[in-house]
Amino acid sequence: MLGELVYQGSGKRLVRRVLSSSPLSVEATFEEDGKILGVDCKEIVTYTAGVRPDGSLYGEGHGILMTNQGDQIAWKGSGVGGFKEGGTVSYRGAIFYQTASAKMAHLNSIAGVFEFESAAAGDTHSKVWEWK
Repeated sequence: MLGELVYQGSGKRLVRRVLSSSPLSVEATFEEDGKILGVDCKEIVTYTAGVRPDGSLYGEGHGILMTNQGDQIAWKGSGVGGFKEGGTVSYRGAIFYQTASAKMAHLNSIAGVFEFESAAAGDTHSKVWEWK
């Protein structure tokens, strides 16, 4: 069951590069401005994704969030997705947080489920909910 919205952000893809052509593997990095547990933050994410035999995508990534109050929150996760009309890429998956921040400590004990989309032009949108 989905719980409260933990994170919401939007931003821009910065880099995309091909790691391998056979099998296809691509790495991307993006930055977003958002809110984590209601606090303004900046996020930097790098993920690697590949196309599976059925045409779907599987990716793994990691990121760091820095709140405007100085909190640092790291995460790792993975997801599945696919290509949508107009070159948009869409993923759904799970992430796991780690932080030493007392204010954000709740994140250490949850699994987050996410929606992520990146448009062909590089605009990104992310949402993460607590999975209860």
